Amino acid sequence: MAMEAQDIETLIRASFPNAKITITDLAGDGNHYAAEVIDESFRGMNRVQQQRAVYAALKGKMDGAQGELHALALTTKAPE
Repeated sequence: MAMEAQDIETLIRASFPNAKITITDLAGDGNHYAAEVIDESFRGMNRVQQQRAVYAALKGKMDGAQGELHALALTTKAPE
C-alpha cells in the first residue's frame, strides 16, 4: 500500500518537531516523493548524517521490496 504525503510528514515530524518539512509527490502516484527537511539539529552534521537521521525517522517504511514508501528524493539542511 502506498503512503500519503501527510503520513511521511507525520513520521518525520515525530523526530524533528520544529523542522520545516515539504513533501512533494513527484509522479502523482503515491510512490515517488521528494522531501525537503530543514532543521537546526542538522547543524554540524554532514549530508549523509542528516539523511540517515531522516531515514531513521521513517521507521523502516522504505525497507526492502515490501516497503510502503518506494522512492524518496531527500534534501536536508540546517536553517540559514
